[in-house]
Amino acid sequence: MGFKEFWQKHFSNSDERIVSPGFVLRVGGVGLALFLLTYFLFSWTMETVIHNRKEVMVPDIAGKSSVNALQALSELNLAMKIDGYEFNETVPIGTVLRQTPEAGSTVREGKIVRVVFSQGGESVFTPNLIGLPLRNAELLLRQRQLVLGEVSESYSLKAEKGTVLSQDPKPELSVSKNTMVQVAVSAGAPPAGIVMMPDFRQKRSDEAQQWAAQSGVPLNIKEDPASLFPGGTVIDQDPQPDTVVSPDSKVTLTVSSRKGDASSGKEFRVHYEVSQSGAQRHIRVVALGKSGDREIFNGLRDPGSKIDLSVPYAGAEKIRIFVNGILVEERPVK
Repeated sequence: MGFKEFWQKHFSNSDERIVSPGFVLRVGGVGLALFLLTYFLFSWTMETVIHNRKEVMVPDIAGKSSVNALQALSELNLAMKIDGYEFNETVPIGTVLRQTPEAGSTVREGKIVRVVFSQGGESVFTPNLIGLPLRNAELLLRQRQLVLGEVSESYSLKAEKGTVLSQDPKPELSVSKNTMVQVAVSAGAPPAGIVMMPDFRQKRSDEAQQWAAQSGVPLNIKEDPASLFPGGTVIDQDPQPDTVVSPDSKVTLTVSSRKGDASSGKEFRVHYEVSQSGAQRHIRVVALGKSGDREIFNGLRDPGSKIDLSVPYAGAEKIRIFVNGILVEERPVK
């Protein structure tokens, strides 16, 4: 059956209006014409709207914060889109590094300006240099992409010559790469004529008094009858060890005046080792007993240092150790 016979059989009827193939083609042509007309009208309208927008000059937003950059663009009816982030040591974090289109370009209102923001210098953590020979400290800084800065010297009774005593910035701080780290190193024991404060903590007060008499340094002793240490034990001192002192200095020792403990022989040993990493830590040791809590140690200790204490059994039931104010250990006295 041909197309003509099929059309007449299914779509033609003597009692109804005849729809011919030509009619269908004419209707399709009209529809296509309407579609093309609508498309061209839409395109003409959009072109008219776009070309009616004012031309503006793209401002220079490099070096501006995100808030200031957005404000500068919005005042000219421009939009902003973040294209990414990059590390840059010379440009503060959150600052525009570059933009597209460039500053000074002429665009129409509504244009999107793409920007890349700075993440600042790439951060690293400062290593702990205290206690290291200067050469080792410098190598460790290079490994962390940091730079050894000014090196000063200070006499020390406890550290060998060339050993790092202190550093700035302090250990475990977040800094930018290539930051300079200043250090103070030991110049060894002081020469004759310079008197430095030894570390008398947990030593007998007789030893401190003998040193004071030989050095010509006046000594003030404060007694602590509530201390758990045997009588005559130095609990604390001011100034701290390795401080230069003179006959005009004010040196104060806090000494236990507890009675009857020195010869009892019944003592509990407290041993604690400070972590090798990080900076100086504030260590506090507290004894808990029936008569209440008593502080038996309170002071700063360098990384890797050890604390050894003797506590009378009768004076405590538990020992608590705090590091930088945080309870890290509790031990029964038994």
